[in-house]
Amino acid sequence: MHKTTLEQWALLEKVVALGSFARAAEDTHRSQSSVSYNLALLQERLGVALLHPEGRRAVLTPAGELLLTQVRPLLKAFAGVEARAATLRDGLRTRLDLVVDSIFPRPRLFAILRQFQQRYPQTQVHLTEVLENAGLDAPASAEADVMVLTRRQDVTGRGQWLMNIDFVAVAHRDHPLFSVASLDDETLAQWPLIRIADRDTASQSTSEAWTFSTIDAAIDAVMYQVGYGWLPEERIQPQLASGMLRRLPLNHGARRATPLHLIVKNDLTPLDEQVALLIALLSAP
Repeated sequence: MHKTTLEQWALLEKVVALGSFARAAEDTHRSQSSVSYNLALLQERLGVALLHPEGRRAVLTPAGELLLTQVRPLLKAFAGVEARAATLRDGLRTRLDLVVDSIFPRPRLFAILRQFQQRYPQTQVHLTEVLENAGLDAPASAEADVMVLTRRQDVTGRGQWLMNIDFVAVAHRDHPLFSVASLDDETLAQWPLIRIADRDTASQSTSEAWTFSTIDAAIDAVMYQVGYGWLPEERIQPQLASGMLRRLPLNHGARRATPLHLIVKNDLTPLDEQVALLIALLSAP
């Protein structure tokens, strides 16, 4: 058996935070003598002084500081267990499965997840990123509660248009294409097109195409002058701002829009409050 208890360590942390036994007793709804007894017992069993008076405050000794630092993660973990139990008791979900197309703007995605976590810290979000039109695994589709995908008809669920993602034709600033007077399809066909998986099979019918399985790899390929490509404008803003990448002055089709749809699993009726909040955050302008 352990010589000390989590309750005793929690009382120690409370005394240190509030500065006195009396305030800790009031905050924990117990008598001051109970607090004093538990902390005296804690120190006796450890054989180490954890507190000493400093004016009217009770402060940690060096040994107390060291030991409480080691115990704090345990206190936090135990509080998490109790909070998770309360979540289960109240019928709130503990997991939410989200599938998001990799072209969805990441700053917006993680800002949404942060807001969700602050509201429901005991609900774990399992995020799966998928590559645009490369296809969605059946297990991921079956388990997903909420999806943000380009092709609404590929999955079973209630869907609505969410936003358009703009792709722009770009190349490295030193690419020979910028020395051509007029850029048409025949001219472009002489240079490799950098594609993201199977995003757009029609556009490269007259040119050599290099296919990459991630957006980041496609961006790097264009940056290293392997070829030119239509890339998500939001993802390459730093490179455009620095001038390392430049928009190609095409005669037509320099900008393309890919729609993203917000899809909710059919059997989530009515929506629970966590799913409803996530949908509201994703749908916010």
